[in-house]
Amino acid sequence: MLAYLNALSTVLAMFTFFAIVWWAFSSGRQEANREAAMLPFALPDESRPHQTGAKQS
Repeated sequence: MLAYLNALSTVLAMFTFFAIVWWAFSSGRQEANREAAMLPFALPDESRPHQTGAKQS
């Protein structure tokens, strides 16, 4: 009986994995994936020092 439960849970996990992969790469998600891929480039430049309002000399 335990072997059947293990097999069933494996099949359900595989089905869930493939469903998520199908959803993530579906054509309806292309624009969201493209936007998410560009997020790291939308961050402000970290090499410049932060100015807190007071002029630093």
